[in-house]
Amino acid sequence: MPSFDRAGVHFVAFVNVLQFKPGGLGTLGADQLTWLAADLKGRSASTPIVVFAHMPLWTIYQSWGWGTGDADQLMAQLRRFGSVTVLNGHIHQIVQKVEGNVTFHTARSTAYPQPAPGEASGPGPLKVPADQLPGMLGITSVSVVKHPRSLALSDTTLA
Repeated sequence: MPSFDRAGVHFVAFVNVLQFKPGGLGTLGADQLTWLAADLKGRSASTPIVVFAHMPLWTIYQSWGWGTGDADQLMAQLRRFGSVTVLNGHIHQIVQKVEGNVTFHTARSTAYPQPAPGEASGPGPLKVPADQLPGMLGITSVSVVKHPRSLALSDTTLA
């Protein structure tokens, strides 16, 4: 599990797909959660934190496996920080949620779009007309805002 600091922001990345089973949720596991406790120890609560994971770290749509079963244990460790931004992909669309000081943000894909939760028989590539495809694919950028010190997310499509 890597972590690094840049411009006063602490970044951490997790693998939550290794124990994935079709129809199940992602898993962080005890080793990664223990590692995080040591990684965050001694850090000021005013340090902005950015968390990367492949699958969402909150349950967006359980029957499609769009969530992480033990994410609540991760969030318990991150609640003391004033600014936490959680970024993930996997669902290939933008879904946002804010809980206290934690902002969750999923990103579009640069490969293919997926259907909205429950709007198809299951997840998978969504077929769209070629002229609509660039507007459904995109990139998310994160910038540090100095006053007040926080992070700003920007989504752009490939169109």
